[in-house]
Amino acid sequence: MNTEEVPVSIGTRSLLSIEHKHLNPDNEMRRIFGSQVVRSEHRRKERRKNIQKSGWLVSPRPNWPPISKTGLSMTLGSSKNGYQYFNFEHSKEYQKVEFQFLDAVESYNPSNLISLVNMHPYHINSLLQLSEVCKMSEDLQMATELIEKALYCMEGSLHTLFNLAQGTCRLDYRHPENRALFLALFRHLVYIGNKGSYRTALELCKLLLGLDPNGDPICILLMMDFYAIRSEQYDYLIRLYNEWESHKNLSQLPNFAFSTALAHFHSNEDGRKKADSMLQEALIMFPSVLIGLLDKCSIQPDPLVASHPFFSASSHTSQPVALTQLVSLFIARNFSSWKQPEVMGWLERNVQEVLKRVDNKDPLVQSFRKKQLSRYQKAPRNVYRHLIMSEIKEALIGLPVELSNTPILSYDPLPPLDSIVSYTRPARQSRVQHDQSGALASFFQSLLPSYNPDAVADNNNARGQGRGAEGGYMPEHANIREGIDALMNSMRDLLANVQSLQPEDDNEELEEVD
Repeated sequence: MNTEEVPVSIGTRSLLSIEHKHLNPDNEMRRIFGSQVVRSEHRRKERRKNIQKSGWLVSPRPNWPPISKTGLSMTLGSSKNGYQYFNFEHSKEYQKVEFQFLDAVESYNPSNLISLVNMHPYHINSLLQLSEVCKMSEDLQMATELIEKALYCMEGSLHTLFNLAQGTCRLDYRHPENRALFLALFRHLVYIGNKGSYRTALELCKLLLGLDPNGDPICILLMMDFYAIRSEQYDYLIRLYNEWESHKNLSQLPNFAFSTALAHFHSNEDGRKKADSMLQEALIMFPSVLIGLLDKCSIQPDPLVASHPFFSASSHTSQPVALTQLVSLFIARNFSSWKQPEVMGWLERNVQEVLKRVDNKDPLVQSFRKKQLSRYQKAPRNVYRHLIMSEIKEALIGLPVELSNTPILSYDPLPPLDSIVSYTRPARQSRVQHDQSGALASFFQSLLPSYNPDAVADNNNARGQGRGAEGGYMPEHANIREGIDALMNSMRDLLANVQSLQPEDDNEELEEVD
């Protein structure tokens, strides 16, 4: 990661700064549905008084246990050109729990993760991993809560000088201790965005980008435009494009090329001349977008357009795989923003103009074709990390062989090749030990009488022979999902009981968040 940054300017600071009120999705829901609806929904779900302090990112739920000493802390490394560089640190006790977590992951047994969370309810990687297990079983409510709990703990561990709002505090993704905040924020904003809180998701995108704008380790720029368009923050998207195009080449990303044109269309600046110009350039640079976008929107293309060599699907079979992935990602994520009749009419008019330019041999067409063939030969690692975390199947086609043969750890997907490791796992026995006498093991054996943890460990060791990385939940392992549905009810019951006892008070009013 390049840590050499230009001094902070007022423009850059405001571009990545966060508005506190927009970090709370409840505030956005109030603007959409009204205060009474949101307040009544809260009363229906939560009747007990919450005595814990709320954070900027997450408000703790009444059933969460209080946070004591977790062993997670943050230190200030250096300050330069108006930026401050921080790192999370793990205490010796936290490191021991981390090693237990790795053992639990390698057992391929979700009950071991539950047991660890029961003993250490704020261990970050356990919460992230268990959240993924819940998501696989389609329990999105529990998956979301576990991510929120992880964020709540990490926010409470921030350095006193770490300011979420200014966009000048940096975290180096090469340090494994720092990665959990990136991953948790990414998954949190996706869950929030799926509920329709697009402005909140956009603010979280700013926060993530501000942690490492040069490296952008999870490639937030590939999704930032989507939330800006959906939240109608057109001026912000246009400004981001204008200020960062010179050093980030945003026009070479299909999502920014098309979304920025769409933002100009909605902002109605300059009689939409700028919107027309940008859309035509986007179509010339990325002609393979058109047919795929129309198909996703269930729109039948004009026969003349579909058969024209420039736009026909058959003419794009030779484009680089990396470009195909970016195009597929944009279409799958952003197609809903292009379905409006007025947008489709605007798109149709400019497609006709592009065909005229192609037939008239506009030199820009050949110039963009050369750029397309010379670039996009191989996607950088942060793009692959984004594709894997986004789980958009259309964009996962064509991942390189070296990635398909590498374990994908959901608590640390595709770690940087130049990772800075502060501590290492001690030597351990080749076989995971299971406590057969424990009440938890007996309980799960009563649910699944055929369950044999020793057999699981043997199978795991057999599969692990010759692997180049430590174990994790890999997509190709069928046993990951085996038995998960049978365990989920017990998981929810156990996690619900990991809480501090508080008196019931049905008459307690829920206060609005300012």
